[in-house]
Amino acid sequence: MWYYIIGGISLAVGILVGFLVRKIISERAIKSAKTEAERIISEAKQTAEVKKKESIIEAKEEILRFKNENEREIKERRNELQRLERRSIQKEENLDRKLDSIDKKDEALSKKIKEYTDAKDAIEEIKNEQVKTLQTISGMTAEEAKTHLISKVEAEARHEMAVKLNEVENEFRETANDKAKNIISLAIQRCAADSVAEATVSVVDLPNDEMKGRIIGREGRNIRAIETMTGVDLVIDDTPEAITISCFDPIRREIARLSLEKLIADGRIHPSRIEEMVEKSKKEVEQIIKKEGEQATFETSVHGLNHELIKILGRLRYRTSYGQNVLKHSIEVSFIAGMIAYELGIDATLAKRAGLLHDIGKAMDHEIEGSHVQIGVDIAKKYKENKDVIHAIEAHHGDVEPHSLVAMIVQAADAISAARPGARRENLETYIKRLQKLEEISTSFAGVEKAFAIQAGREIRIMVKPEDINDENMVFVAREIAKKIESELEYPGQIKINLIRETRVYDFAK
Repeated sequence: MWYYIIGGISLAVGILVGFLVRKIISERAIKSAKTEAERIISEAKQTAEVKKKESIIEAKEEILRFKNENEREIKERRNELQRLERRSIQKEENLDRKLDSIDKKDEALSKKIKEYTDAKDAIEEIKNEQVKTLQTISGMTAEEAKTHLISKVEAEARHEMAVKLNEVENEFRETANDKAKNIISLAIQRCAADSVAEATVSVVDLPNDEMKGRIIGREGRNIRAIETMTGVDLVIDDTPEAITISCFDPIRREIARLSLEKLIADGRIHPSRIEEMVEKSKKEVEQIIKKEGEQATFETSVHGLNHELIKILGRLRYRTSYGQNVLKHSIEVSFIAGMIAYELGIDATLAKRAGLLHDIGKAMDHEIEGSHVQIGVDIAKKYKENKDVIHAIEAHHGDVEPHSLVAMIVQAADAISAARPGARRENLETYIKRLQKLEEISTSFAGVEKAFAIQAGREIRIMVKPEDINDENMVFVAREIAKKIESELEYPGQIKINLIRETRVYDFAK
């Protein structure tokens, strides 16, 4: 047991001794740490003090640098201000000098204005005295003299203008007419077109008069069938061995003619046979139309037309205008337009194409409402024709102003083809009305006494009153009459306006 007591005491003493030893060691370590900490703090304070001094020095240097820069900039600005101030002073001095000069000039100008005003008043006074003297001498007032002078100058000017106008027109005619005549005569000489005249009736020859009864049929059934199926009128009169077919549509008339010829040749005439022959004739006419259209394009060397347009062109074979076959007329216009275009150095192919199609609307004017010009334009647009060709169609009768040379050439070629001798004919009533209208237009002008249409309406002779129209005014009156005729009258070719002024003096010997 003592061993345990001694062991416990020894353990307690050991623990106490260990504790004391550790405490001593810890105190020494703490003291050493404090010493080290004090040393570090002292060094840090010294370093901070050095850094502080360096920062203060750098800040002072930076402040000094900024100060120097500011002082330099202020000095420069001060110098600039001084320079501007000197310039401003110089300008002000110059301005003062200019103001002084202006004042002097103003005084001189005022003096001159006063002198001018005085001189003007003196001149005006002299002028008034001279005007009064002139009025006393001439016996006219200033307004009367002015009116007299103006009228005299106007009369002289009109006389000189009329003379000059005549000279210009004569010079123009001498050059332009010669060249135009050469081109047109060359085109006409090279174009040999047929002159075809057709009426609105066709005559079918019969082998004998007995055939008339067979065509009429029992109770007229055959003739009614023919007229119903073809849309024509059959005229069966006392004309021996002939039947007349009447219709304004040439295609229907041609179908009826062919049908009658086939029926007469066959000898079997009854409604069913009539219907069969009419259908055959329609197909035959369609083939003829197509062939005629193709032949027209071949003759004129116009290629690339739409197939439907060629068929419509072929229909012109059965269309006439003033007795002139329209297809032959179109071919002729195509030839003439091509030749004129070639002579002028223009696209002859385009001119021939436009000339061939210019009257295409006449093929459909029996079926479509409107003028043949507008119908032709619509047809050409439908089949995608060249815009220049469409314009030539639209302008060939003056419905619109031609703005291309091709349109002008087609217009001229159309007039040449229609106006050449033997190309067209017109009935007596239309002819007389045209002459009466021509004389009526001419006599509607003041100063015109009488007017006579001569040479089949190609010339109008006009007698004017010499006391109303003088020689100088005759040029203007003739031009106005020509313009009115062009705007109000339709006619082939051209009309010559011939004004005659006659002065007669009478006296008697007693």
